[in-house]
Amino acid sequence: MHPLIATLATGFFLGIAHYLFRSPALQRDGKPLKWPPNTLPLVGNGILFLQARHKLFSWFTKCECRFGFETFQISVPSLPPGVVINDPRNLEYVFKNEGIFEKGDFFKRRSWDLFGNGIINADGELWRVQRKAGLNFLSNANLKVLTETALPRYLEANIQTLRDYKEGSIIDLQAVFHELTTQLMGRMAYDMEMHHSDPFTTAFDFASGATGKRFQNPLWQVTEVFFGSRFRESVAKVKAFGSQLVTKAVVTRQRKKKHIDCVSASDSTKDFDTISGSLINSLLDSINDHQMVADAALNYLTAGRDTTAQALTWVFYLLMQHPKVLETVRSEVTKVAQSASNGIDSISSINLANIDTAIFSPLSLPYTLAVFYETLRLYPPVPFEIKQCVKATTLPDGTHLPQDSVLVWCTWAMNRSRITWGDDAEQFTPERWLENGCLISKSASQFPVFNGGQRTCLGKKMAEIVAVQVIATMVLLFDFKAVDSKERISQNSLTLPMKGGLPCFVKPRKGPL
Repeated sequence: MHPLIATLATGFFLGIAHYLFRSPALQRDGKPLKWPPNTLPLVGNGILFLQARHKLFSWFTKCECRFGFETFQISVPSLPPGVVINDPRNLEYVFKNEGIFEKGDFFKRRSWDLFGNGIINADGELWRVQRKAGLNFLSNANLKVLTETALPRYLEANIQTLRDYKEGSIIDLQAVFHELTTQLMGRMAYDMEMHHSDPFTTAFDFASGATGKRFQNPLWQVTEVFFGSRFRESVAKVKAFGSQLVTKAVVTRQRKKKHIDCVSASDSTKDFDTISGSLINSLLDSINDHQMVADAALNYLTAGRDTTAQALTWVFYLLMQHPKVLETVRSEVTKVAQSASNGIDSISSINLANIDTAIFSPLSLPYTLAVFYETLRLYPPVPFEIKQCVKATTLPDGTHLPQDSVLVWCTWAMNRSRITWGDDAEQFTPERWLENGCLISKSASQFPVFNGGQRTCLGKKMAEIVAVQVIATMVLLFDFKAVDSKERISQNSLTLPMKGGLPCFVKPRKGPL
C-alpha cells in the first residue's frame, strides 16, 4: 500500500475511533475537570480498570492523595462520561437527592442477572416496599431475640466446633464466620436451615465475582459469550435457590397460620420459632410477584450474611497483626464477663449456656465496637459505589454533570483520606473512634460504609450487635495465631471477601477469668 494511502487510512480510522470512544470533557465552574494518572488516548482508563481489584483500590487511593477533595473525570470507551468524588460535601448532596442519583442503567445492566428486582437494584416504589419489609424484619423485638436467643445458639455451636478441632489444626476463620451468619440469616429471615457449605454459596460467590468484573470490563457482553458458561450456570443455581426460598415460605406460612392465630401477639414476638422467617413473610405480604420476592430475598441474604462475616474476618486479621489491641479488647471483655459471671471463675468452664452473652453489647464494650469501626474504615464491605444521573445537575463544588453521566465514590480511598482522618489514616488505630470512653460519630458523607440518606444500611444495628458479641466471645475463649505473615487481599466480588480465607491456629484459652 502506498505510504500516503496508509497514512490517510490510519487517520480515518483514528478519527472514527475518536468519535466513537470520545468522552465529553466535563467541567467545574466552566473549566474542564482534571484527568487522573494513567489516562490514555482513546481508551481512557479502560485498560487500567481491567487490573486486579486490590491494585485498583491502590490506584483510587493514590488519586485521592493527589487530588484531595477535587472531583476528577474518568473515561472508559463506549460508556457514559464519569467522575470520581472524594469531597464529603458532594457525597452529602448525592445522599440528599435520591431523585437525581439512581442506580441507573449502567449499574442495573451489569447486576441484573444476579440481583434482578431486588433492593440492591431497585429504585422508586419497588425499593420503598422492600425497605419497609427489611425494617419490619429488623424491628426492636426481633433484634432482642437475635441478641438473647438466636445469636448465642448458633455462636455456641460454632464455638464447640472450634473446640473439637485437634490442636495444631489450621482453621479458616472466614469460613467459620460465614457459617455463623449463614445459619443466623437462614433461620431468622427465611426459617431455613442453611450452611456455608451449601451449593448455593459456591454458586453465589462465583456469580458475585463475575458480576463485579463486569464493572471493570467494558466488553463484558462480548467476552461472556465465549467465557460465561460457568457464570450462567451459577446464576441459574442462585435463582433456583431463590425460588426454593419462596416456595418453602408459602407452604410453611400456611401450615403455621392456625398456630399463630392461637398465640397472643406479645408471646409471638418473644418466641424464636414464631419470628423465624419474618423477612420472607414480610416480603410475601408486600409483593404479589413471587419472582420479585425471590430477588428481594436473595439481595437481603447477601447483605446480611456476607458483609458481616467478611467484616469479622478482617477484624481478626487485624487483631492478629496488633496483639496490643487484642489484649485491650480482651481486658475490656474480661471485666464485663467478671461482673456477670455467676460464680464462674475459669475461662475453660465458660459456655454460652451459663453466661449471658447479651452483656457483650455495643454499649458495654465501646473499645471493641471501636475496633469493629476501625476495621470497617480500612476494609469497607462495599468498597465502591456507583450512581447515575437521571437528569443534569451541579455538585456543590461546581462540577456540572449532564444527564446519564456516571458518578463513582471509592469508600476504600475516602476512608484513607488524610484530610478527613489525619496523617495516620493508613494505620489501624481504634482509639481514633473514642472520646471520653464513648464512640465518636462520623457523618455518612465522611464515613460512607453504611451508605447514607434514604439508603442508609438497615442492618447497621444488627451488624454492630453480631460483631461485638462475636468478637467478645471469641477473644475471651480462644487465642489466635496467623499461619503466615503475608498480606491478605480481597477476592473479586461485589463485596470484600478475603482471598484464600483467613487460615490460622485457634487454641482454647485456660486459666482464671
